[in-house]
Amino acid sequence: MIITAVTISVLILGIPSIILGGILVWKSEQLALENYAATISTTVERRIDTGEPINTETLLGWLQPEHLNFEVQRLTVRAPGTQVLTVGAPVSDPQLSSISIGPSGTVVIAEASAWKAIMRVGALIGAMFIGILLSLLVGVWLAMKGSRRISAPLIYLAAQAEQLGSVQVRATVRPCGIEEIDLVQEELVRTGERMAGRLAAERQFAANASHQLRTPLTALSMRLEEIELFSKEPEVQDEARICLEQVERLTQVIQDLLNTSKGQAANAEALHILEIFNQQREEWEESFRKQKRELKFIDEAAQPVLADRSILAQVLATLIENSLRYGAGTTTVACRRGTSSRGVVLVVIDEGIGVPAEIENRIFEKGVSGHGSSGIGLPLAKDLVQAIGGRIELTQARPAEFTVSLAALPTSLDPDLVIPKGAVVSVSRRRRRF
Repeated sequence: MIITAVTISVLILGIPSIILGGILVWKSEQLALENYAATISTTVERRIDTGEPINTETLLGWLQPEHLNFEVQRLTVRAPGTQVLTVGAPVSDPQLSSISIGPSGTVVIAEASAWKAIMRVGALIGAMFIGILLSLLVGVWLAMKGSRRISAPLIYLAAQAEQLGSVQVRATVRPCGIEEIDLVQEELVRTGERMAGRLAAERQFAANASHQLRTPLTALSMRLEEIELFSKEPEVQDEARICLEQVERLTQVIQDLLNTSKGQAANAEALHILEIFNQQREEWEESFRKQKRELKFIDEAAQPVLADRSILAQVLATLIENSLRYGAGTTTVACRRGTSSRGVVLVVIDEGIGVPAEIENRIFEKGVSGHGSSGIGLPLAKDLVQAIGGRIELTQARPAEFTVSLAALPTSLDPDLVIPKGAVVSVSRRRRRF
């Protein structure tokens, strides 16, 4: 901006000055020649009045005036009663000429070459151009100096804002002396302190809540294990086992939320998607059957994925629950190969009316819901998927189709192929392989 302002100012003032200066120099040379011709005319009039002769030799003495910046190359005098006298060589273009007529009718014509006048005009223009160039250079220097004085604090201010946005340690930036920037920096410091206080309070609340929830959940899981162990009815044992798995998943969800509040990364592991599918089938199949709907799981990829077991189970549970509550017809959960060999996609689709058009582009925003719910499930699922390096998106609105993209392991690194299977150990009627 400074360079632009200086350039415009210099051009607006410099160009007219150059033109006006050139005109003034040219007019000055022309005026000097006119004064010379008038002086010669006065001298000739006086000689005529005194009767002194005027000849070629006299004119030659007048042809080289000392007070002019140029040489008069041709002088012509025509006095009354005398012949026309001309001295000097003809002048080629460009030329300056002046005609002076005296009171008695004496005519004096002075001619001179205009090259010296043109050179003076050129010298003036060159000097003014050099002045303009120096002015521009000084303006650029001042602009660079001023911009560095402004840009450096702005760079530090941007870094402080970035740290504030990423919830990092609050940076301390010294005042730069520019009032507006210092005001913004002080406000950022105050905002960072408020955010730090709120984050500390939220983390403390999450820690307290998780501690208070884990204690009754542990007691509940122990009671369920006792029921599963001592009950003789298979149906009761199955229900107790399913409830126990739900309690374990809820405990893991609480731990994941606590880790998220602390900024800790998820623990990714290689797992088979069929294990997650079997768990979700046991959890939701009965609910779908009560609504006379079908829940299908299809593993087309047959490839291990790299993800956190509890997070992936929670994300799938959120999508299946939404399909159960707001969808219709058959709900299909499929695992397919991605566009590359290093990825797989989980697709959840039903046969319902889909997502309303007014919230289609905001479906993953907190508080956005087309059915009066809290609008927290899908935003939380998005955060959890991103925590394990995946991506969730709405690939089709009507009917609703959600896609979860995950990293896959090469088939050669399948845990069942790399790690040999151990013996089957029975723990409270639950069979696990170690």
